[in-house]
Amino acid sequence: MNLPNKLTVFRVILIVPFVLILLGGYAQWDWFMTLFGGILEYTDYIALGIFIVASLTDLLDGKIARKYNLVTNFGKFMDPLADKLLVCAALICLIELERIPSWIVIIIISREFIISGFRLVAADNQVVIAASYWGKFKTTFQMVMVCLMIANMDALSLLTQIVMWIAVVLTIVSLVDYLVKNKGVLLDGKI
Repeated sequence: MNLPNKLTVFRVILIVPFVLILLGGYAQWDWFMTLFGGILEYTDYIALGIFIVASLTDLLDGKIARKYNLVTNFGKFMDPLADKLLVCAALICLIELERIPSWIVIIIISREFIISGFRLVAADNQVVIAASYWGKFKTTFQMVMVCLMIANMDALSLLTQIVMWIAVVLTIVSLVDYLVKNKGVLLDGKI
């Protein structure tokens, strides 16, 4: 397993402590309190640190894979899956913490399922659908939104709301962009 793939697997592994620490501090589970009661007031910041590290591995694994020609089928499959798992886990936790409305998370996760299904149909027809700029902007704003919501700072509440709405709009725009540009995949198997 090459370095980019190890970073991808590491990102998936980080989801577990991220969720446990983020929700554990909120839920005050008995076992969590026994192990981590002393850091209870810092759990949001520890979870934020884990999320940022996990997000940075996404940037790093792609750069390394492209620069050193270490692109593998495992990486092509796992890298986007790891990203979706990380973001979806964070968003679902944020619903539990009452920091994001569930309908926004439904829109974001629905978009990911639609695009993933769309890519499967395209791949079956030997068509590769590359990431668009809209998709990259969407991902950036979603990551920033998640970071702001995890930090949960009153001083940044207006900024958090603005970034959330931009992320929602970009989620919808990027979905429409993918569907319009690639409608031939569904209609006749071609772009």
